[in-house]
Amino acid sequence: MSDNKQYAWRTQLIYFINDPVTHPHDCVRHHTDGLLIVQNGQIVAAGDYHQTQHLLHHDALLQLLPNNIIMPGLIDTHIHYPQTDIIASPAEGLLPWLETYTFPAESRFSDPELAAEVSKVFLDELLRNGTTTASVYGSVHVSSVDALFNESHARNLRMIAGKVMMDRNCPEYLQDTAESGARDSEALIQRWHGKGRQSYALTPRFAPTSTPEQLGACGELAKHYPDVYLQTHVAENKDEIAWVSELFPNNRSYLDVYDSYGLLRPRSIYGHSIWLDETDRLRMHDTGSVAAHCPTSNLFLASGLFDFQSMQDNQVMHTLATDVGGGTSFSMLRTMNEAHKVARLKGYHLSALSMFYLATLGAARALELDTQIGNLESGKEADFIILDPACTPLMERRMQGVNSLEELLFLFAILGDDRAIKATYSAGVCVHQRNA
Repeated sequence: MSDNKQYAWRTQLIYFINDPVTHPHDCVRHHTDGLLIVQNGQIVAAGDYHQTQHLLHHDALLQLLPNNIIMPGLIDTHIHYPQTDIIASPAEGLLPWLETYTFPAESRFSDPELAAEVSKVFLDELLRNGTTTASVYGSVHVSSVDALFNESHARNLRMIAGKVMMDRNCPEYLQDTAESGARDSEALIQRWHGKGRQSYALTPRFAPTSTPEQLGACGELAKHYPDVYLQTHVAENKDEIAWVSELFPNNRSYLDVYDSYGLLRPRSIYGHSIWLDETDRLRMHDTGSVAAHCPTSNLFLASGLFDFQSMQDNQVMHTLATDVGGGTSFSMLRTMNEAHKVARLKGYHLSALSMFYLATLGAARALELDTQIGNLESGKEADFIILDPACTPLMERRMQGVNSLEELLFLFAILGDDRAIKATYSAGVCVHQRNA
């Protein structure tokens, strides 16, 4: 938005300023009669209407939404866009699922036209579900990443993405080499990282599909480009872990494989992180690495249960993610639903405040994007969603009995899905409107 006009919304505002676990009494800002003011794609102010209205210009365009809620856009830290068309595919487990569905589907992304078409569908689904930022896996093909970034850049979305690096233990038609994977990744970094709101992520798929040479080349790129992201998988499945121990017999653990190549660092995102031990978790904390919890995928593939308590005890940064297409929904609200259940099965109570923190400011902090996105503070990019508490007859009825902010957010987390997202805004522009 570059017309210098102010746009404003008068409605209920909810956003976080701290982690509810560490700051239980000063973690959230809740304005029941709030005002959000946006200008040139950035937030001018967010606060109580009567204390903030003096900042409105005389010609500001003000929308009154008395029965809605504005929150920051949701952030998904682990998702595969080439798997959009194989979501909800049956398999006996992770490795058979990869062989039967994932690899054949990803082979199609050598076609730039297909990649461009799926990119549109993928981003539409994210926005329909209120996700304004995601850390995205492409396929092994450079064209897949170019297609996604082209579409994201055209829509002015803040996205992170990378080309999968994979030079062994996969079909030959999907293999790169240590040299070509590094060369292509570097070219993509130079083309896209920091262009508009796009960021690049080095993306070795997982240790079994990369040779030591490829992991070493990835480590060199990570050292040379310290501000790019790195995303991969770790400790998702016991069969996978056994395979890694055979391929890398001299490493202490699956995570240690990555560590030995210099791949643990700030801005590194490790999908799943289920079967870690104390030493692994301490190492993740010490290096500033991030664990992305993917509950719908972990339950769908019976991979295991994420240990929230141990992550908290070791102060490991962790986030929530959909992991589509192993994950079964693009909705971060449905992801919260399953995360709450996973936590309960491990004896941990994951509050609604924590779930929404992890999907907004918590994720922004983990990605080192909290100066740009994550809440509604002045100066942040105006990525936000409008929630509808009456999106279904049951939600509307159930909301009448709400007595606290925790109960309100818990209803969205447990009963909510894409229907709860009335509208999604990116840099102050409406990029999705329900029933438009």
